[in-house]
Amino acid sequence: MNSKNYVLVGLQWGDEGKGKIVDMLSKDFGVVARYQGGANAGHTIIINGRKTVLHLIPSGIFTDNIVCVIGNGTVIDPEALIEEIGILEKDGQNLDGRLFISKDAHIILPYHKIIDSINESKSDKIGTTKKGIGPSYFDKYARRGIKFSDFDNTKILKEKISKNLGYLTAIFPDSAELKSLNAESLYENLADQYGKIGKYFVQTQYLLNKLIAEGKNVLLEGAQGALLDVDFGTYPYITSSNPTSGGACTGTGIPPTMINGVIGIVKAYTTRVGEGPFPTELFDDTGKKIAEIGVEFGATTGRPRRCGWLDLVALKYAVIINGVTEIAITKSDVLDTFDEIKVCTHYELNDELIDTFPSNPYVLDYVNPVYKSFKGWKSQLKGNKDFSALSKNFRSYIEFIEDYVKVPVKYISTGPDRADIIIK
Repeated sequence: MNSKNYVLVGLQWGDEGKGKIVDMLSKDFGVVARYQGGANAGHTIIINGRKTVLHLIPSGIFTDNIVCVIGNGTVIDPEALIEEIGILEKDGQNLDGRLFISKDAHIILPYHKIIDSINESKSDKIGTTKKGIGPSYFDKYARRGIKFSDFDNTKILKEKISKNLGYLTAIFPDSAELKSLNAESLYENLADQYGKIGKYFVQTQYLLNKLIAEGKNVLLEGAQGALLDVDFGTYPYITSSNPTSGGACTGTGIPPTMINGVIGIVKAYTTRVGEGPFPTELFDDTGKKIAEIGVEFGATTGRPRRCGWLDLVALKYAVIINGVTEIAITKSDVLDTFDEIKVCTHYELNDELIDTFPSNPYVLDYVNPVYKSFKGWKSQLKGNKDFSALSKNFRSYIEFIEDYVKVPVKYISTGPDRADIIIK
């Protein structure tokens, strides 16, 4: 066994451009496996100017002969999965023998989306996509979740749906939407959906370890970003799973001893969607300019993203908790026309300078960023392939990032297309 298995993780609040990097790296791997999250994650791939947004199926699906796996750590909306499979098949992708989904993945049912909407209607909303992700994970850890393996015993499956619906209508007695649901109809609809996708479901933990034993290289793909991790992110303004590299093992059944490295993805600036603290957020014309040039709108919801300068304090924290061994930096080209570019190197908190990231949002809300300024490179990065031939100002920017976080930047994305990449 001489396999090479890497985890690819976002190092900010998500939306770092993971889809493109997974697509670009797929040719060096035999398998791409998604290990957490749900259809709230949108990974955008642009090949020869043609754009596709994937929400559940790994971004490696566009590379010939790659096996794609959706692991047990994900929560899956069957309706969204069927729609995505249809889009790929219409595009000419043959998924038979290439797509495998864990029977141990939990199912998102219509009542999860209703609960998500109810929660988001409150004044202390988190800013979720209302896709039912959080409520599905909640049921998972409350031991009443429904897995695809429950189709192995339809009697128990029907009982679970009925019990869950009764439980939720008792908690939310004023919800007309919940009251309109019928357990038998929910089961029949789910069974119909499963009939369309059931052929893809296996115990993927066996499959993945078998492929590794055969010498296949595996790239483990996370959704969202490290600062949204349920344990290490800005709780409660987080996602409901572990996007950090540790989640790759629990979300697939691949043991830690099989992981050879961690590739961290970071934008050349920072964005965030939804509520929560954001120390380097820009509220001026510079922030608007970044958003406009970078087309910073959510791939899943279309929501505008909050924009700010690169936060190296947060980045170093993400590097540490993920064990990052190499970095891919994306959207550098968005900053091509800026006269001045800043990075945050410290926080000021209670008249003290700190260089550690307080994940408590009620502390992070009160820090003031301390910046280092760089002269803009004022040149087009797109089309370049040689790092040494790039502007000295740009190289200084990258080298400063490397020195600060003590990890090399290996990949530099210079545009949205698959071909727009520099490998150092």
